[in-house]
Amino acid sequence: MGMFSQLAQGVDWTSLGAMVLRIAAVLVCLVVHEVCHGLAAYRLGDPTAKQSHRLSLNPIHHLDPFGLLMMVVVGFGWAKPVPVDPRYFRHPKQGMALTALAGPVSNFVLAYLSAIVYSALYAVAAVRGEGTALSLALEFFALMLTLNIGLGIFNLIPFPPLDGSKVVAMFLTDRNYIRWMQLERYGMIVLMALLWFGFLDGFLMTARNWMLEGMLQGSAFAYRGMLSLLL
Repeated sequence: MGMFSQLAQGVDWTSLGAMVLRIAAVLVCLVVHEVCHGLAAYRLGDPTAKQSHRLSLNPIHHLDPFGLLMMVVVGFGWAKPVPVDPRYFRHPKQGMALTALAGPVSNFVLAYLSAIVYSALYAVAAVRGEGTALSLALEFFALMLTLNIGLGIFNLIPFPPLDGSKVVAMFLTDRNYIRWMQLERYGMIVLMALLWFGFLDGFLMTARNWMLEGMLQGSAFAYRGMLSLLL
């Protein structure tokens, strides 16, 4: 019992709690992103994602271990690609673009909703003080805000295999479309190299900060509304 007590005292519970919150937020970001890809494809007539159990909210069906690690460590990552068969789409290139856009759009929606909740909770903290539960909630929704923005922006980079490449592909001729999509087999290696050497850091951070500021300003009504209720 004494050994267990000493072990427990040696654990940095604050850091452990922060890591648990971050992983929970990452799981929500990635799972919603992938499910929305699958739902968009399904609505456009492709049952492949549903048949592969990719419309499930169970993280096990979606996670890529390295992509999850990248998301936890640097805030930019990915999950396993949702299987899509463009032959089911009436207009294949447009269908692929819409399916691809569904993921980042879902992250931006989640980010804005998180900003609203964060602003409301911040008002509560300003009036009543920050208890443990409120502090954890503020930290969680702050993570949801920043991670969803980061994931959405990262996936809009117009380079295969990211979602932005599918939008670019919509405007290519059939021959160039095939060549463009063939870059997917090498694209992630190139992207990892760019991230590793920091070539994308400036763009990603600038875009994330710009969108973060805009969403916080756009959610200020929640702060003012909550203050009016509490005061």
